[in-house]
Amino acid sequence: MNLQSIDLLILDVDGVLTDGSVTASAEGESGQTVSVQDGLAVKLWQRAGGIASILSGRPNEHVATRARELGVEHILTGVDDKAAGLSELLRSTGREPATAAYVGDDLPDLQAMAACGFPVAVANAVPAVKRAAAYVTRRAGGEGAVAEVVEYLLRKKDCWSTVAASYR
Repeated sequence: MNLQSIDLLILDVDGVLTDGSVTASAEGESGQTVSVQDGLAVKLWQRAGGIASILSGRPNEHVATRARELGVEHILTGVDDKAAGLSELLRSTGREPATAAYVGDDLPDLQAMAACGFPVAVANAVPAVKRAAAYVTRRAGGEGAVAEVVEYLLRKKDCWSTVAASYR
């Protein structure tokens, strides 16, 4: 596995960018909390030349809004078949499966993880997802797991110091 060739980061939402909780109001509105560390990491990934994308099984306008705030252009939500969603993201970005990392936490993520070059599970993922992963984060979804993955990949590409230098 050549981690230096990874340039497409595909992120699940519920349980990866969030802790997996959904808060529902009496009016039917739902809300989720995301990590600002993960948001900064997405920006650092892009600054290093990578493409960040979202692939979620649940339709979620809040996620699409947050993704646009971060400059994420490739957003697929409401996708039941995540392997097909991954194929669509590969096609729209002009990338090959071996150049994609997929970060997941639950059973619907397994097929997409199997079809990418670097499958990642967050610390609080279900056991089957952890077994399918080439890397399991120490941090949980919604608590900086994406930031951990980005730093890991950028260190493997020998560009973490350069990308993070502007914050020192």
